[in-house]
Amino acid sequence: MKLLRLIFPSLAALSLTLGLAPSVRAQMPHTATLDFDQLQEIGLAIAQEAAQRTQFQQYDIALQQVELATQLVPNDFRVWAVAADIYLRTDKLDDGIKALNVARKLEPKDPAIHLALGTAYFRKKDYATATQNYEAGLKLKPDSPGALFDLGNAYYVTGRLGEALSSFQKAVDLGDKFWEATNNIGLVHYEQGKRDQAIAAWKRALSINNKAAEPQLALAVALYAQGDRKQSLRLAETALKTDGQYGDVKFLREQLWGDRLVKDTEIFLATPQMKSVLAQVDTSPPSPSRPQ
Repeated sequence: MKLLRLIFPSLAALSLTLGLAPSVRAQMPHTATLDFDQLQEIGLAIAQEAAQRTQFQQYDIALQQVELATQLVPNDFRVWAVAADIYLRTDKLDDGIKALNVARKLEPKDPAIHLALGTAYFRKKDYATATQNYEAGLKLKPDSPGALFDLGNAYYVTGRLGEALSSFQKAVDLGDKFWEATNNIGLVHYEQGKRDQAIAAWKRALSINNKAAEPQLALAVALYAQGDRKQSLRLAETALKTDGQYGDVKFLREQLWGDRLVKDTEIFLATPQMKSVLAQVDTSPPSPSRPQ
């Protein structure tokens, strides 16, 4: 999501500009008044600082600041967008959606707001509403590979495989280095029973990023199902040593692996060779303090 860009780098700088250092401002007499422009400047600066604090994961303070900013500048869609961003980062999905709806009402032609709403509803597993918002955003900005990828995922999880494939392909056509979209083309093909096409897609994804764990493991599973034991084991071992989470079927589901691929993966991971590999890797998710 786009964050606010303002002329004041921090609330402290704005305070100095107005001649109101924080320690002095708190002691101002109640009879002092600020005009609308000053209140707006203060509100925008607070929102800017809140956005900056999110980069350091200082969410508690950022939330307090941005909620104050929405009271001071209730008619600026950018402030509500910052508020929504912080809510979504802290898993306050309903609050984030409410903030985005205010932002959309204030600025209905900003595609980023529609797309952010799509992502928020996708996280709530309201895929129909997510799809509507992705489509609305793409009407305003049709050349966004990331948005096409997200829309493809929404189509995919609701079983609209043909539309998902088309959306992923459009994303690839707009950004030829977009290995994730190429990878998901493989996911669609596999669920359609087109194993050879899925294999070709995962090979293309690896030609773009040969260190990506997901297409490596997916390709390994598909090759194993075809009887290529040696290459499949080599690929799978490399993939799981790169990211052990892919050895967890629950994680694979979260990555949108479909029923057909998950079933074949479970068979593959149950082999003695893969059990040995899994015993050597950590399949748990990274801790918050560990970079992903």
